[in-house]
Amino acid sequence: MASEILVDHRQKALALLKLDADKILKLIQVQMDNLTMPQCPLYEEVLDTQMFGLSREIDFAVRLGLVDQHEGKKLLDKLERELSALHDAFTKK
Repeated sequence: MASEILVDHRQKALALLKLDADKILKLIQVQMDNLTMPQCPLYEEVLDTQMFGLSREIDFAVRLGLVDQHEGKKLLDKLERELSALHDAFTKK
């Protein structure tokens, strides 16, 4: 039973981290849709703050043993790739 609870907590932790990553993507997409320049200081500040916050959440979950370090890095890498793709798409408009 204890191992089932641990697995459940791990699944919940990863699901919450993925939800936070999705929120960042949506926020950035909205900003990019409404800004004329992706190098806007506000855009960069929001991106930096949100990415830093998510990285700290992931680090905390890893330290608690709820998320594998590789899985956390994979989540951040995926988000960074998607944000880069959004930026590239915006600059090619």
